[in-house]
Amino acid sequence: MIGMQPSVENAQTIAESDAVAVKRTLAGERDAFRVLVERHSHNVFRLAYRMTGNRPDAEEVVQEAFLRAYQKLGKFEARANFGTWVYRIAANYAIDRMRQRKKEEARKVEPAVHEEGMENDPVTLVQDAKPTPERLAHNIELRKQMEIALAALSHSERTAFVMRHWEGCAIEEIAEVLKSSSGAAKNTVFRAVQKLRLALQPFVGKGTPARAMGTES
Repeated sequence: MIGMQPSVENAQTIAESDAVAVKRTLAGERDAFRVLVERHSHNVFRLAYRMTGNRPDAEEVVQEAFLRAYQKLGKFEARANFGTWVYRIAANYAIDRMRQRKKEEARKVEPAVHEEGMENDPVTLVQDAKPTPERLAHNIELRKQMEIALAALSHSERTAFVMRHWEGCAIEEIAEVLKSSSGAAKNTVFRAVQKLRLALQPFVGKGTPARAMGTES
C-alpha cells in the first residue's frame, strides 16, 4: 500500500471508484481521467520528490506518469489497482530522470527544502518543544547529510529505500519496479539502509533512533 495506509474498506471503495473512472475514460469521457489525476497525484508527487530530491523533476515525473498512464490505459487490467499501477509508472520514470540528470550534470546536493506534503518526512527528526540554536543547527546539518547520503546511493538503492521505508511499499512492488526478484529487491533495501547508517553515524548521537532517520530495518 502506498503512503498513508487507508482502511481495507476505504481502499476497496477507492479501487472500485477508480475502475469506474477508467471504464468511463476508455469509453471516451476524457474528463473522467481528471478524477484519477486528482485522486492520486499527491501520492505520486510525494514519491517523485523523495526519489529525485527536487520539485521541478518531481513535477515532471508526475506529469509524465499520468500522460503515460493515459496513453497505456487500454492495456490496464481491470482487476489491477490503478493507484499502484500509476505509482509504478512514476517510479520507473523517476529512475530514468535521475539517470538523465546525472548525465547532464554532476548533481549539486543542497539541504532539503520544506515542501507542502513533506511535513511527516522521516528525515525530519523529532525536535524538542523549545529547541536550542545548537539543536536546530544539528537537525539542519543532519537533514543535509541525509540528502548527500541519499544522492550517493545507486538509483536502484535509492528507489528501494524510498519505496520501502518512506512509502511503505511491499517488496514485491519494489521488485517489479527494479525488474528484479523479490530476494534481490530485499537485498537492495538492506544494502541501502546499511550505507545510510554508515554515512550518517558521524552526525548522530548514539541515542538517536534509527526510525528518526528512516533507516530502521
